[in-house]
Amino acid sequence: MNSLFKLIIAIAMVGLSLNAEGQIKVDFKKKIENEVNKRLNKQVDKTIDKTFDTAEDSIAAGLKTDGSTEKAAATQNEEAAAGAAAAGAAGGAVAAGQQTSLESYSKYDFIPGEKVIFFDDFSQDAVGDFPALWNTNGSAEVVTTNLFPGKWMKFVMDECIWTDALLQLPENYTIEFDVIPIGGLEGEGMSGWHMRLMQAKNVNAWDGGSAPGNGGFQFQVEYFGRPGYNTWFYGEACSASNLSGYVDGEEKKQKMNQMYHIAIWVQKTRIRLYQGQNKIIDLPRAFPAGCVKPDRIRFEYGGAMISNVRIAVGAPDTRNKLITEGKLVSYGIYFDVNKDVVKPESYGTLKEIATVLQENPDVKVKIVGHTDSDGADASNLDLSKRRGASVKNELVKTFGIEASRLESDGMGESQPVAPNDTPANKALNRRVEFIKL
Repeated sequence: MNSLFKLIIAIAMVGLSLNAEGQIKVDFKKKIENEVNKRLNKQVDKTIDKTFDTAEDSIAAGLKTDGSTEKAAATQNEEAAAGAAAAGAAGGAVAAGQQTSLESYSKYDFIPGEKVIFFDDFSQDAVGDFPALWNTNGSAEVVTTNLFPGKWMKFVMDECIWTDALLQLPENYTIEFDVIPIGGLEGEGMSGWHMRLMQAKNVNAWDGGSAPGNGGFQFQVEYFGRPGYNTWFYGEACSASNLSGYVDGEEKKQKMNQMYHIAIWVQKTRIRLYQGQNKIIDLPRAFPAGCVKPDRIRFEYGGAMISNVRIAVGAPDTRNKLITEGKLVSYGIYFDVNKDVVKPESYGTLKEIATVLQENPDVKVKIVGHTDSDGADASNLDLSKRRGASVKNELVKTFGIEASRLESDGMGESQPVAPNDTPANKALNRRVEFIKL
């Protein structure tokens, strides 16, 4: 019998047997109640502390790719979340599971390109294999984690992994991907990761084309998660344009085993880079005119997991397509796999659409969700309808558009715009359409 239970029994017995005067009885009873409350509070504090410790352990364990460890971590995660909810603190216990609000991205002005020319979420690759659309002078493998959905390309140590085929990029384009920093091999001191947007020397270079050609732009995260950048060029005409620096601010540092969405917007010579809701780099002369034409993405150094790599060209002409043509097809509204909650990085796109609707108060639109063909037809139809409704709700709640001006629907996989045979084509089919009524 534990001490708390014994104390409660003692209180009951005292309450039955106490025959002293009323005031003495009341004072004695208050003392006992105070002691009980103190002990109960200590028990609650211990329970909450244990819950948080379990949650933190499960976050770290969940990023391991061994099957048995992953299963154990998933069980720990569920138990930790349940315990935290019972204590009234589930929101703070598992940071990786929190849903960031759309409103928190109110300064996020990134709008992704319209025409997808490269996409890879590694869904076509087997776990444990090197991904088919990439090349390397070292190694990498496709993995899963119980904390973040989908498949990921994982690399560690000083290895280079690059897009195998040369990219055909115009003057204006966008690049997006998700990244989870995991650090290098234990004891090697490799704490960060790098991404290079570069002009490859040629496809027959010593390491398959990953060596720099005329130069490029590098985004680097190292020194305990501090982000930075540099550009490099070859030839006297461009050498004076090399730039480098680090970005200060605790909110812009990256932490191990957390997921970050990186978005890059290239407009001729200008590069803007966003990490989550923050625009952390804006270089108006990153690429001097005529010096370099990027055609390859490369990841390297330290260790990270990468997924949902999307490259697209052509900024959507939102106003013309919706008002004049009567139909806007958007690829800039994002959802997690099989979920209908609008992700916060959709803010820039939704804001642009809301602005057009605010400037044209007589226009009404139908919002229609579409999916790829993965999964059952009925499930995809239901998911697409829920996504259409979620977009409508965000336009009403976040941007103040009158609900009476909006309708929503979903077509599932029934109206593809491309064959569902590659990740890039499936990405084209996952879309939200705005149809003028």
